[in-house]
Amino acid sequence: MRRSAPDKPDVLLAGGGLASCLAALRLAETRLKVVLVEAGSQICGNHTWSFHQTDLPADDLERVAPLIAHSWQSQKVVFPRFERVLSTPYASITSETLRAAVYRSENITVRENSPIEDLGADHAVLDNGDRIHADCIIDGRGFSDAPGLKLGFQKFVGVELELDRPHGEQMPTIMDASVDQQDGYRFFYVLPFSPTRLLIEDTRYSDGGDLDFEALHSDILAYAATRAWVVKKAVRTEKGVLPVTLAHDVERFWSAIPAATAPIGLRAGLSHPTTGYSLPMAVETANLIAALERPLTTDRVRRAIYRYAVTRNREQAFFRLLNRMLFRAAEPEKRYIVMQRFYTLRQPLIERFYAGRVRLADKMRVLVGKPPVPIHRAIGCVSEARALAGE
Repeated sequence: MRRSAPDKPDVLLAGGGLASCLAALRLAETRLKVVLVEAGSQICGNHTWSFHQTDLPADDLERVAPLIAHSWQSQKVVFPRFERVLSTPYASITSETLRAAVYRSENITVRENSPIEDLGADHAVLDNGDRIHADCIIDGRGFSDAPGLKLGFQKFVGVELELDRPHGEQMPTIMDASVDQQDGYRFFYVLPFSPTRLLIEDTRYSDGGDLDFEALHSDILAYAATRAWVVKKAVRTEKGVLPVTLAHDVERFWSAIPAATAPIGLRAGLSHPTTGYSLPMAVETANLIAALERPLTTDRVRRAIYRYAVTRNREQAFFRLLNRMLFRAAEPEKRYIVMQRFYTLRQPLIERFYAGRVRLADKMRVLVGKPPVPIHRAIGCVSEARALAGE
């Protein structure tokens, strides 16, 4: 445990991931005493969280600016038919920068190596028998499969590489889908951290969630070789399997969440349904909780997050439709065609898509024209109710 915990903190956050840490930092700004309880050896794990800077309003971008480890003023995508550069600024937060910010806060106490055995409305019981009381208990322990969801998966392995000479990359490659399509829609994601250092991820939008770490790790090294990048050493690795929501019955999903808990982040199903980007919603959620009437209680947070989740679920119906077309209407090896067509659209629309704030005209523009999937299969994807029923 870092720093002595208060006898009774104002808020206890279960889980030390992105959503919990951003909420803790935001609450600490309001002078609440927060305890962050993490089962693993370190909060924040070993991750890179990236986002388009247009995903956030100016005040939120300013708030997260101290957490940003790397930023770029443009980005590019590569597909079999074309390559495109977009002038959308891009940024990455790392585990190190987020963890350091949490550790610096005088209002946050961190307990690591502390699995939680029981979580109630006003307490948490740790596996060593310690019992921590707080009026507000927030559960941010990551995704937990629940009724009311039909899912595909975005799975990835990332390797940070130090090269023996400069790579020449000036901007992130958000998607390089010119590669062989394996296990669904596949692309490589490349972030240049320094003139000789890159993070390369092999990402796949797949029907199943099984991740073959060794195979993807080998494929990353092979991809580097095709780019004539000679690896000096592998600095670190990261991996993940994220849910891609095809259909979501929000009422059924929430009915399975214990009534005495207030979930946030992936625990509450809050991420971009198509891209998997979770930072914008984690920032919104942190702001929402920080603005609630005092005293802050578990029930008050739960009701606020529930209302937010219902609203966002309604707003995200269009993204789930696109996901069903990607996973159900397109042949796995041809799923890249959907994204290839999407990236022919205007940059402001693409930016609104990533921000999760598409307009009616945007939806029409995405859907009009020659469909990138067979029309009869696309029609079969329209009904979310049928998808939930497993048809």
